[in-house]
Amino acid sequence: MKRLLNFVFHAAVLVGVAGCATPPPEVSYSVRAIRPTNMDAVKVKVSLRTQIIYVMEGDKMLMAAATCIGLPEKPTPKGQFRITNKIPNKRSNSYGFFINGNGIEPGEAAHPKSGRFVGYPMPYWCEFSPGYGFHAGYVHPVPRTHGCLRLNNTVAPKFFALVKEGTPVNIAYEQPEDANYASQVARPKDYKDPDPPAEFMISDKFFAPAPGPLLYDL
Repeated sequence: MKRLLNFVFHAAVLVGVAGCATPPPEVSYSVRAIRPTNMDAVKVKVSLRTQIIYVMEGDKMLMAAATCIGLPEKPTPKGQFRITNKIPNKRSNSYGFFINGNGIEPGEAAHPKSGRFVGYPMPYWCEFSPGYGFHAGYVHPVPRTHGCLRLNNTVAPKFFALVKEGTPVNIAYEQPEDANYASQVARPKDYKDPDPPAEFMISDKFFAPAPGPLLYDL
């Protein structure tokens, strides 16, 4: 099962204990994203070796961030792609929960249980191949997804703002940018966090506008 966590969950907790607790580490985790001057020149490079995405405008680095890639048995595809669609409030068609009189049970759409199916939230979905996309979620330090590319919850909305339908995506074992940038990219620790309550994950409250600003001018 994919473990997902959204910034709004932390925000809800903090509101409930206003002024009484230090924000969890993931609230402050972030990377700087530069506003492109020409969206048509933006391209995305993904290094599977370092598990890092690079968003470029020509030779200029707009953002470099950690990602979580597919398991060996369900690998992230390599090759040349383009962003085909963007859905801010996307839910999985395969993994999620079944809601019935007995409560909420995790499950897979391919193996239905009684009740109504609600997919796992996959905020800021940017599809690059049918069934594969960038989206917010836990960023493990090892391959953990079913082929998608997960981004930290503070990074995903920035990536969403940096790309458009048609943006080129190159996914390879490694990228030339690894040599100069990989050692500088911090990795989040959100994968250590507990899952939010299932009641929260199936609700529309899971999706919330990202706090801004997202992009900065040079």
